[in-house]
Amino acid sequence: MNQEAGTFTIAGERRRLIDLSYRLLGSPAEAEDAVQETFARWYAMSRPQQEAIETPGAWLTTVAGRVCLDMLGSARARRERYVGEWIPEPLPDHREWAGGRAADPADRITLDESVNMAFLVVLESMTPAERVAFILHDVFRYPFAEVAEIVGRSPAACRQLASSARRRIDATRAPAAPAAQQASLVRNFKLAWEAKDIQALVGLLDPDATMVSDGGGLVGTVLHPVVGSEDIAAYLIHIADKAPGLTLLERTVNGVPGLVAQHSGSTATVAAFALADGRITHIWAIRNPEKLRAWTTT
Repeated sequence: MNQEAGTFTIAGERRRLIDLSYRLLGSPAEAEDAVQETFARWYAMSRPQQEAIETPGAWLTTVAGRVCLDMLGSARARRERYVGEWIPEPLPDHREWAGGRAADPADRITLDESVNMAFLVVLESMTPAERVAFILHDVFRYPFAEVAEIVGRSPAACRQLASSARRRIDATRAPAAPAAQQASLVRNFKLAWEAKDIQALVGLLDPDATMVSDGGGLVGTVLHPVVGSEDIAAYLIHIADKAPGLTLLERTVNGVPGLVAQHSGSTATVAAFALADGRITHIWAIRNPEKLRAWTTT
């Protein structure tokens, strides 16, 4: 492998590593840190050491997986001290980035089912080892022998970890609604909220719906989940009364229809939704400004 070809090959791995790291960490910034650390370890090696690696892509994946595993362990400790609920950082469709900015194609995270908010929230309930084993095997199709090298356990143990994670995913997964139905439901929700029509909001929400807000202690929000369609609707009307001039925009959030709430031209909230049987079952409202940088207007 000559130096020019080797550099091209390694750089071409960046998008895949970003995709993997975001699914493991739930934060684009942390994913970027993990990939930077992975490349730093590659370039810290001598040229002969690099040339001795038969498959650089597999080496990079192994290192990135281990880096993410370490980061997940420390993140769990940090999140125990987090103020209120912690929600993964929401992703815009790159075509909808505020201010018309477009990320480098190598930095864009591929939007598919494995990054929708409902999926990521379930991942947060897993142990770091479960999460890594499941994502590597079920999402990225790595064999358990390779997963075992990354997780530091036997292939059989990794198979059990992935199986446990899969059961958690299956227990919460609702049948996917057609994209047009999702968009229509979110649009009707937006219109009802703008009209302050509490009965319309209640009708769009599942009776046992849950709304979770993440302000990180940096902005005002409810610290605990709001449960039940009537309580959620009442809270939303309260927010509308409290923040006159709130502008709601239909946007793609983690690959599916969502809403962005702007106040005085700045993004205040990004809302992601989960749907079942034609109603909204979950709302995740991300208000922590540190998680909204990709959505900030210029």
